[in-house]
Amino acid sequence: MAKSLDFGAFMEKFTLQPGPSPHQLPLSGLTFAVKDIFDIEGYVTGFGNPDWARTHSAATSTAPAVMDLLMGGATCLGKTVMDEMAYCMYGVNKHYGTPTNPCAPDRVPGGSSSGSAVAVGAILVDFALGTDTGASVRVPASYCGILGFRPSLGAISTVGVVPMSQSFDTVGWFARDPVILNHVGRVLLHLPDVDPIKPSQIIIPDDCFRLSSVPSDRTAQVLVKSIEKLFGGQCVKHVILGDYVKDKVPSLQHFIHKVNEDQEDDIPPALAALSSSMRLLQRYEFKNNHAEWVTKVNPDFGPEISERIWDAIKVTGENIDFCHSVRTELRTALTALLGDHGVLALPTTPGEPPKVQANPATLDLFFSRPFSLLSIAGVSGFCQVSIPLGMHDNVPVAISLVAKHGSDAFLLNLTESLYDTLKEEIGMLKE
Repeated sequence: MAKSLDFGAFMEKFTLQPGPSPHQLPLSGLTFAVKDIFDIEGYVTGFGNPDWARTHSAATSTAPAVMDLLMGGATCLGKTVMDEMAYCMYGVNKHYGTPTNPCAPDRVPGGSSSGSAVAVGAILVDFALGTDTGASVRVPASYCGILGFRPSLGAISTVGVVPMSQSFDTVGWFARDPVILNHVGRVLLHLPDVDPIKPSQIIIPDDCFRLSSVPSDRTAQVLVKSIEKLFGGQCVKHVILGDYVKDKVPSLQHFIHKVNEDQEDDIPPALAALSSSMRLLQRYEFKNNHAEWVTKVNPDFGPEISERIWDAIKVTGENIDFCHSVRTELRTALTALLGDHGVLALPTTPGEPPKVQANPATLDLFFSRPFSLLSIAGVSGFCQVSIPLGMHDNVPVAISLVAKHGSDAFLLNLTESLYDTLKEEIGMLKE
């Protein structure tokens, strides 16, 4: 199929039908696509790189997450393009091409689950599976103007998924419709239907929204007005998250001194340190997973990937214990901040998607700001949903909601409850 017809989203197309069932299944009639990091029996899992595909055999079983969707009644239409070895945020792949962002064709779609996000955004499937380690569902969801869900760490099996960094790897998914997002989540998370619960508090971290190039009346204020309509304004609270994290996560001191040397001034130092800690542990685990293959095969990588991967392979175990302490302390601190049914609101990404032709050398600098926000759920293991808020200056805008570990059902229900009101508020801004 020509790229213009499928937006370059698919690696290969095939059809896997759900098995027959005497019952009405929750995902009956829905179609989905799968990132080429999931095993599907009889197909080689390509992991975004032709040398990986060449040196690995076809999978002998199908990943449980994919099986759950098939057993839930959905039909799989194929595998999607991803960034090489899941080690990039842009959605660019020199071997298989860059899937076309359906909302902003001159912008990158975001990665590493680029093809899955594009397949949903371009209405080629109803939903799609991705993985989110650093932010590989949340970023492409934001850039492609669709919903994206990163579940609580460990909530969905990663068996049959090529590991990137086990301390952060999650199975996430995309949809255009919050009802479908919720149904898919219930199948993947094996959740019963439960009634929505009113949020106890919506926390707006003012320092995080100051990082965004999008005016707060297009993000935070849209959310606050929607919350006030649905639940009353008494649950909205404002915090300076960087200060809170600095006070409550003492192990971050091991990273803050380095961050202060080379960090942009306006990023809260504690959040920059959080990002630094996360990336160190991610590199270390990636090395343990894949250094042997990389050094033996010496694969052909794209320029924006090659340096990153070889840097990871040189990393040592220094400060890794502090990374694990940061994770434990942050989860405890954010659990105390949010309580049982509190939600933290964030810009999913603080700026617009880079242009497709952007210089790869400048892109890593571009991502220091997003990672200071994206590492909050990543390091804590909390669940996060990215919700589209329409277009601003011809590029998609999104906001994220973060809830404590294990609150996935609550967050999915809240997203469904809020979605139409958010759209109404955006519509009123245009009038």
